[in-house]
Amino acid sequence: MKKLLLLLAVVLCVSITAQAQYRGRGGNVSLGIKAGASLTNFVGADAKDGSGHDFNNRFGFHAGIFANIGFAKLFAFQPELLYSQKGAKINGADAGYRLHYIDVPLAFHVNTDGFFFEAGPQVGFLVAAKYETGSTSIDAKPSYKSVDFGYLAGLGYQLKHGLGVGLRYNGAFTNFPNSYTNGSVTVQPRIRNSAFQLYATYSFN
Repeated sequence: MKKLLLLLAVVLCVSITAQAQYRGRGGNVSLGIKAGASLTNFVGADAKDGSGHDFNNRFGFHAGIFANIGFAKLFAFQPELLYSQKGAKINGADAGYRLHYIDVPLAFHVNTDGFFFEAGPQVGFLVAAKYETGSTSIDAKPSYKSVDFGYLAGLGYQLKHGLGVGLRYNGAFTNFPNSYTNGSVTVQPRIRNSAFQLYATYSFN
Protein backbone atom coordinates (compact mmCIF):
# COMPACT_ATOMS: atom_id res chain seq x y z
CA MET A 1 0.00 0.00 0.00
CA LYS A 2 2.88 2.39 0.77
CA LYS A 3 4.33 1.71 -2.69
CA LEU A 4 0.95 2.45 -4.28
CA LEU A 5 0.57 5.74 -2.40
CA LEU A 6 4.11 6.76 -3.34
CA LEU A 7 3.55 5.97 -7.02
CA LEU A 8 0.26 7.87 -7.06
CA ALA A 9 1.96 10.86 -5.45
CA VAL A 10 4.68 10.85 -8.12
CA VAL A 11 2.11 10.60 -10.94
CA LEU A 12 0.10 13.45 -9.41
CA CYS A 13 3.18 15.68 -9.09
CA VAL A 14 4.19 14.99 -12.69
CA SER A 15 0.66 15.74 -13.87
CA ILE A 16 0.42 19.01 -11.95
CA THR A 17 3.86 20.16 -13.12
CA ALA A 18 3.15 19.32 -16.76
CA GLN A 19 -0.26 20.98 -16.53
CA ALA A 20 1.22 24.21 -15.19
CA GLN A 21 4.03 24.28 -17.75
CA TYR A 22 1.90 23.49 -20.78
CA ARG A 23 -0.95 25.81 -19.84
CA GLY A 24 1.67 28.51 -19.53
CA ARG A 25 2.48 27.88 -23.21
CA GLY A 26 -1.17 27.89 -24.22
CA GLY A 27 -1.78 24.15 -23.94
CA ASN A 28 -4.45 22.24 -22.00
CA VAL A 29 -5.10 19.24 -19.83
CA SER A 30 -8.18 17.03 -20.02
CA LEU A 31 -9.43 14.93 -17.12
CA GLY A 32 -11.70 12.00 -17.87
CA ILE A 33 -13.29 8.70 -17.00
CA LYS A 34 -13.10 5.41 -18.85
CA ALA A 35 -14.69 1.97 -18.66
CA GLY A 36 -14.95 -1.10 -20.82
CA ALA A 37 -14.72 -4.84 -21.31
CA SER A 38 -11.60 -6.99 -20.97
CA LEU A 39 -10.64 -10.29 -22.59
CA THR A 40 -7.91 -11.81 -20.42
CA ASN A 41 -5.79 -14.94 -20.23
CA PHE A 42 -2.58 -16.39 -18.79
CA VAL A 43 0.37 -16.75 -21.16
CA GLY A 44 3.89 -18.12 -20.85
CA ALA A 45 5.83 -21.36 -21.08
CA ASP A 46 4.09 -22.81 -18.00
CA ALA A 47 0.59 -21.49 -18.71
CA LYS A 48 -1.19 -24.66 -17.68
CA ASP A 49 -3.04 -25.47 -14.48
CA GLY A 50 -1.81 -28.12 -12.06
CA SER A 51 -3.60 -30.88 -14.02
CA GLY A 52 -1.96 -29.93 -17.30
CA HIS A 53 -5.00 -28.17 -18.74
CA ASP A 54 -4.60 -25.14 -20.95
CA PHE A 55 -6.15 -21.83 -19.97
CA ASN A 56 -8.96 -20.16 -21.91
CA ASN A 57 -9.93 -16.52 -22.24
CA ARG A 58 -12.36 -15.02 -19.78
CA PHE A 59 -14.31 -11.76 -19.83
CA GLY A 60 -14.05 -9.03 -17.23
CA PHE A 61 -14.21 -5.27 -17.03
CA HIS A 62 -12.09 -2.28 -16.11
CA ALA A 63 -12.89 1.30 -15.13
CA GLY A 64 -11.14 4.37 -13.79
CA ILE A 65 -9.91 7.91 -14.35
CA PHE A 66 -7.20 9.57 -16.41
CA ALA A 67 -5.51 12.89 -17.16
CA ASN A 68 -4.50 13.64 -20.76
CA ILE A 69 -1.64 16.13 -20.74
CA GLY A 70 -0.70 17.64 -24.10
CA PHE A 71 2.97 18.52 -24.56
CA ALA A 72 2.66 19.50 -28.22
CA LYS A 73 0.09 19.22 -31.00
CA LEU A 74 1.05 15.63 -31.77
CA PHE A 75 2.14 14.31 -28.37
CA ALA A 76 0.49 13.76 -25.00
CA PHE A 77 1.09 11.91 -21.74
CA GLN A 78 -1.84 10.09 -20.11
CA PRO A 79 -1.46 8.67 -16.58
CA GLU A 80 -4.41 6.56 -15.43
CA LEU A 81 -5.76 4.89 -12.32
CA LEU A 82 -7.87 1.80 -13.12
CA TYR A 83 -9.60 -1.09 -11.43
CA SER A 84 -8.98 -4.10 -13.70
CA GLN A 85 -10.25 -7.67 -13.65
CA LYS A 86 -7.87 -10.27 -15.04
CA GLY A 87 -7.60 -14.04 -14.99
CA ALA A 88 -8.42 -17.12 -17.05
CA LYS A 89 -10.72 -20.11 -17.28
CA ILE A 90 -9.46 -23.69 -17.19
CA ASN A 91 -10.10 -25.55 -20.42
CA GLY A 92 -12.42 -28.51 -19.93
CA ALA A 93 -13.43 -27.63 -16.36
CA ASP A 94 -16.02 -25.46 -14.66
CA ALA A 95 -13.26 -23.55 -12.91
CA GLY A 96 -10.92 -20.61 -13.32
CA TYR A 97 -9.07 -17.73 -11.73
CA ARG A 98 -10.19 -14.13 -11.22
CA LEU A 99 -7.54 -11.56 -10.27
CA HIS A 100 -8.38 -8.01 -9.20
CA TYR A 101 -5.81 -5.25 -9.75
CA ILE A 102 -5.41 -1.53 -9.29
CA ASP A 103 -3.48 -0.66 -12.46
CA VAL A 104 -1.46 2.51 -13.06
CA PRO A 105 -0.81 2.82 -16.82
CA LEU A 106 1.53 5.58 -18.03
CA ALA A 107 0.56 5.99 -21.68
CA PHE A 108 2.35 8.19 -24.22
CA HIS A 109 0.09 9.27 -27.08
CA VAL A 110 0.82 10.27 -30.67
CA ASN A 111 -2.24 12.23 -31.85
CA THR A 112 -3.52 12.84 -35.38
CA ASP A 113 -6.79 14.83 -35.51
CA GLY A 114 -8.40 12.94 -32.62
CA PHE A 115 -6.99 9.54 -33.54
CA PHE A 116 -4.13 8.34 -31.37
CA PHE A 117 -1.58 5.60 -30.99
CA GLU A 118 -0.38 4.82 -27.48
CA ALA A 119 2.31 2.86 -25.69
CA GLY A 120 4.01 2.89 -22.33
CA PRO A 121 4.73 1.06 -19.06
CA GLN A 122 2.20 -0.10 -16.49
CA VAL A 123 2.32 -1.32 -12.92
CA GLY A 124 -0.48 -3.31 -11.30
CA PHE A 125 -1.17 -3.84 -7.59
CA LEU A 126 -3.01 -7.06 -6.71
CA VAL A 127 -5.92 -6.46 -4.32
CA ALA A 128 -7.66 -9.86 -4.52
CA ALA A 129 -7.35 -13.24 -6.24
CA LYS A 130 -9.93 -16.02 -6.35
CA TYR A 131 -9.96 -19.60 -7.59
CA GLU A 132 -13.53 -20.30 -8.68
CA THR A 133 -14.96 -23.77 -9.19
CA GLY A 134 -18.69 -24.12 -9.71
CA SER A 135 -20.33 -21.88 -7.11
CA THR A 136 -17.32 -22.05 -4.76
CA SER A 137 -14.75 -19.25 -4.51
CA ILE A 138 -11.41 -19.79 -2.72
CA ASP A 139 -8.94 -17.07 -1.75
CA ALA A 140 -5.78 -17.51 -3.83
CA LYS A 141 -4.04 -14.18 -3.16
CA PRO A 142 -1.12 -15.70 -1.17
CA SER A 143 -0.10 -17.61 -4.32
CA TYR A 144 0.52 -14.45 -6.36
CA LYS A 145 2.93 -11.52 -6.33
CA SER A 146 1.51 -8.25 -5.05
CA VAL A 147 3.02 -6.14 -7.88
CA ASP A 148 2.82 -6.84 -11.62
CA PHE A 149 5.03 -4.89 -14.06
CA GLY A 150 4.01 -4.67 -17.70
CA TYR A 151 3.39 -2.56 -20.78
CA LEU A 152 0.55 -1.30 -22.94
CA ALA A 153 -0.01 -0.56 -26.61
CA GLY A 154 -3.15 0.50 -28.43
CA LEU A 155 -5.05 2.95 -30.59
CA GLY A 156 -8.29 4.89 -30.50
CA TYR A 157 -10.14 8.14 -31.00
CA GLN A 158 -10.46 10.66 -28.20
CA LEU A 159 -11.68 14.25 -28.18
CA LYS A 160 -10.26 16.76 -25.71
CA HIS A 161 -13.85 17.27 -24.60
CA GLY A 162 -16.43 14.53 -25.07
CA LEU A 163 -16.57 10.88 -25.98
CA GLY A 164 -13.83 8.56 -27.15
CA VAL A 165 -13.17 4.87 -27.83
CA GLY A 166 -10.05 2.73 -27.79
CA LEU A 167 -8.56 -0.74 -28.00
CA ARG A 168 -5.54 -1.59 -25.86
CA TYR A 169 -3.35 -4.60 -25.16
CA ASN A 170 -1.78 -5.07 -21.72
CA GLY A 171 1.13 -7.45 -21.50
CA ALA A 172 3.33 -8.32 -18.52
CA PHE A 173 7.10 -8.40 -18.17
CA THR A 174 7.05 -10.36 -14.92
CA ASN A 175 5.70 -13.77 -13.97
CA PHE A 176 2.92 -13.17 -11.45
CA PRO A 177 2.76 -16.45 -9.41
CA ASN A 178 5.01 -16.66 -6.36
CA SER A 179 7.94 -19.07 -6.55
CA TYR A 180 7.84 -22.26 -4.50
CA THR A 181 10.27 -24.90 -3.30
CA ASN A 182 10.19 -28.45 -4.67
CA GLY A 183 12.64 -30.38 -2.53
CA SER A 184 15.91 -28.46 -2.80
CA VAL A 185 14.85 -26.67 -6.01
CA THR A 186 13.15 -23.27 -6.15
CA VAL A 187 10.61 -23.12 -8.97
CA GLN A 188 9.33 -19.91 -10.56
CA PRO A 189 6.30 -20.64 -12.77
CA ARG A 190 6.61 -18.84 -16.11
CA ILE A 191 3.09 -17.41 -16.30
CA ARG A 192 2.15 -13.82 -17.14
CA ASN A 193 -1.03 -11.79 -17.37
CA SER A 194 -2.42 -10.88 -20.80
CA ALA A 195 -5.40 -8.63 -21.49
CA PHE A 196 -7.17 -6.96 -24.40
CA GLN A 197 -9.28 -3.98 -23.35
CA LEU A 198 -12.05 -2.34 -25.39
CA TYR A 199 -13.21 0.86 -23.72
CA ALA A 200 -15.12 4.12 -23.95
CA THR A 201 -13.99 7.43 -22.47
CA TYR A 202 -15.43 10.80 -21.61
CA SER A 203 -13.08 13.78 -21.30
CA PHE A 204 -13.65 17.01 -19.39
CA ASN A 205 -11.54 19.96 -20.49
